[in-house]
Amino acid sequence: MNEIKVFPIGKIENENDETKIFLNPAYRAGLKGLGEYSHAQVLWWMDGCDNDKDRGTLVEKKPYAKGPEEIGVFALRSPERPNPIAVSNVNIVYVDESAGTIGLSYMDAFPGSIVLDLKPYTPSIDRVEHSSGPNWCSHWPKSYEESGEFDWDAEFIF
Repeated sequence: MNEIKVFPIGKIENENDETKIFLNPAYRAGLKGLGEYSHAQVLWWMDGCDNDKDRGTLVEKKPYAKGPEEIGVFALRSPERPNPIAVSNVNIVYVDESAGTIGLSYMDAFPGSIVLDLKPYTPSIDRVEHSSGPNWCSHWPKSYEESGEFDWDAEFIF
C-alpha cells in the first residue's frame, strides 16, 4: 500500500460567538480568490473519534429514529468510521487573506478541530439536481438552507 501524507492546514475556532477557520501561515496564500464564493466545502478531522474502537466500527445500531435497525458507516454520516474525515458545506461570511481567517455563519465541528483542506462550492460540479436516498429520510430538508430550521434532535437516537 502506498504511504499517505496529510498536512493539516489550519483549525476551527469559535470567538465571540463567531465560527472561524484559522489557516497556518504556510497555507494563507491559498485563500486568494476564495472570498468570491458564497460557500465552501471543508474537509476536517474528527479527532474525538480517532481511536481504535471508533475506527473499527463499521455497522451502527439504529442511529436514526426512522432508520433501519442497522446501517453501515458508508451509508451514513457517522463520526465513527475507519478514517474520521468529515466534510461540511459552509457559508462564507468573509475571507481575510492577510490574517488567514475565514468567517463562517456555522459549522458542525468542535472548536480546535483540524482542517485538512478547503474547496470552493461550485454548483456545476457539487450540486446534484435529482438525487435520491432511502425512504426513511425522505422527509429531511432538501437544502443546506432548510436544514437550519429542521428539528434534527428528533431524528437522532445517539
